[in-house]
Amino acid sequence: MQNNSKKAFSLIELMIVIVILGLLAAMVVPSLAGKGEEAKKNLVCVQMKSIYNGALDMFKINNSVYPSTGEGLEALVKNPDQEKYANYSNSGYFKDDKMPKDSWGSQFIYTNDTDTGMIELISLGADKKEGGKDEGLDIKMSECK
Repeated sequence: MQNNSKKAFSLIELMIVIVILGLLAAMVVPSLAGKGEEAKKNLVCVQMKSIYNGALDMFKINNSVYPSTGEGLEALVKNPDQEKYANYSNSGYFKDDKMPKDSWGSQFIYTNDTDTGMIELISLGADKKEGGKDEGLDIKMSECK
């Protein structure tokens, strides 16, 4: 006599597996939520430090001063004053003369307080507006870890 029984999962077994997967997803998804925005904020801090330690420092080495607030980061792409910055790099200070943008596609804000010598780079965050809360909170280089 041959055994004609088929081997397959029963509906109950499939339902148990689906419930277990649902429970696992319910525990994992909340811990991952918001990690994308946190990663973007961390990337912005890395970008700002890179601009400061790279392009801005090279500008200062060549010209003995940082660009003024009015000249902004644009001074790292095109020489704002041939007489004032006679040692300006022929190729600018950014690769391909492209201004870097933050994680949300906005330009960084640059300030140079000549009284204190404090340089600040600011990203307006996800809301692209000054101020803000949570994901829209402004990110300042001085506050980055």
